[in-house]
Parts: sequence; C-alpha cells; structure tokens
Amino acid sequence: MKPRALLALLVAATLVIAGLIGWIVWDRFSETRLATLPDDGGSPVTQIVTARLNGASALKVAELTGIVQATAEDTRGLGMLKSGQTVKMPYSVDYFVDLSRLTDADLQWNAQRRTLIVDAPDVRPAPANTDEGRRTLVETSGLFVTRQAGEALSQRTSARAAAVAEREANSPERMAQARELARGAVARLLGRPLTAAGLGEVRVVVTFPSERDGQNREQWDVSRSPGQVVKDIEAREKN
Repeated sequence: MKPRALLALLVAATLVIAGLIGWIVWDRFSETRLATLPDDGGSPVTQIVTARLNGASALKVAELTGIVQATAEDTRGLGMLKSGQTVKMPYSVDYFVDLSRLTDADLQWNAQRRTLIVDAPDVRPAPANTDEGRRTLVETSGLFVTRQAGEALSQRTSARAAAVAEREANSPERMAQARELARGAVARLLGRPLTAAGLGEVRVVVTFPSERDGQNREQWDVSRSPGQVVKDIEAREKN
C-alpha cells in the first residue's frame, strides 16, 4: 500500500470510528405516548406519560458503584417537633469521554515509532444515580413524625445521597482512576481499526488536557499530524 493511501486510511479510520459513536442511536428522537399496565383488577395503574430517546455522542469508559449513607433532619411546630432520618442506598456514576469532539488536529502520527497520539477531551462524570427502590432505613428519630415531615426527610436524604456520591465521583482519586480506564478504552477503540487496516502493531497514546504540557510532548516525540503528512506527500508527487 502506498504511503499516501496508508496515511489517508489512518486518518479516515480513526476519525470515522470516533464519529460513529455519536450516531449509534437516532439523534434527538422523541415521542409522547400513553401506555398502561393494568393491575390485577384490570384498572390501569402504571403508565408511561412521555419518553425520549437521545443520541449518544460519548464513550462510556468507567462506572463507579457503591453504597452511600445520608442523614437529614426536620423541625416543625415552632421547634417542638424534631425528627431525623438516616438511610443507605446503592449508587452508581458513569464516566464518559466525548469522542465526537476529536478532529484531525487532535491526532499525531509518529511513523518512526508507529505511534498514534490522541489528544482526547477530558473524562466527565455523569450525574449520580441512586437506587431508591433498594434504599434501607437505618434509623428514624423523633417522638412524632408527621406525614409532611416524613416526605421532607425522604427528599432531603435522597438529595444528600446523590450529592455525596457525586462528590466522591469527582474526587481527584476517582478522576485519576477513571482517566486510566479511559486511556485503555480509547486506545483499544482507535487502535483496532488501524491494525485491521494493515498497519501492523500500532501503539496508541491517549492524553488528557491536564497532561499536555511541553515536557510530555517532547517525551512522546510528536511529529506532524497525519493530515499534514498526507498533504505533503501529495504535494511532492505533483512536483
């Protein structure tokens, strides 16, 4: 295979794979419908009021799971009625890398070392998901807990549980772990089509914004972008 065709294939395969991630499902397809599920007596008790299917433009690279505990307090009746609640529930947080933002300028090909360097967008955690259906009541305090107080305590514990889970997901330690998992996921995704295209064993180095300083760039010995190399080869062939 000629160098021009080989490098063109390198650019095309990498960018096409990244771009297709955002179009695995239809983009912004939404619908509104009413579907009912009858109870044992035949009356509709469960229904879907609205549904929306959104296109995905990001690659899921990691998932944080665990158990979170949250506590809330409530005061009513001019301070006379005090109550509290402590609950535990499972939670999960997904981490994504938006590969639809990759362009040719974010890819550098070092032919001598057979290395593709990918300047990827940073990893982003999604909002925390707490499993309300599996929440466990650890403790309730208060001489008399009104219905309104109980509802308020339930809402506050749910909100605090989600906030605690998101704080854990965004901690430096968890973000560092997520970036390492993302590095491997992106390298595998972009490396496989290049190997299948006949480039042999290709090394893929994935970098994130906080890592792209001058020292690291020199260490990786980055050459020109694949697109620029193709243009230079075409120019030489015309002369």
